[in-house]
Amino acid sequence: MSISASLQRDSKWLLSRLDHIWSNYFPEMTQDNPIFIKFGKHSKFRLGSIRMVHSKSLITITAMFKKLSIPQEVVDHTIAHELVHYSHGFSSKKPRLHKYPHAGGIVQKEMKRRGMIMLIHAYKRWIKKYRIELEEKEDVT
Repeated sequence: MSISASLQRDSKWLLSRLDHIWSNYFPEMTQDNPIFIKFGKHSKFRLGSIRMVHSKSLITITAMFKKLSIPQEVVDHTIAHELVHYSHGFSSKKPRLHKYPHAGGIVQKEMKRRGMIMLIHAYKRWIKKYRIELEEKEDVT
């Protein structure tokens, strides 16, 4: 296998990131229904989502994250964010813990509680730069 092939961000890589995050940060969480992950279409604003499709949970990650220039920690943060929703009963068969999926900053609080503060910091650094890039592109047009 060539070095460039091993760095390719494809479905297999995305599943390996999901497995890594689940094993390291959600080890006690049961899988109450099948959960799948895939790259969706390229989106500048919706980085990830989770939804129920025929009793299966489907996490979709923006195709923008296939780019090696996007830090892996940002992708991991997005996957972890969606797993928090799953664990709280949104788009899963688990009991719903809150009325709204982002009530009172619950996603970030849960990520901190589970030891993912470094992913939160990496995401915040990246999103700050990313927003500036988007504004600069908007100013050009």
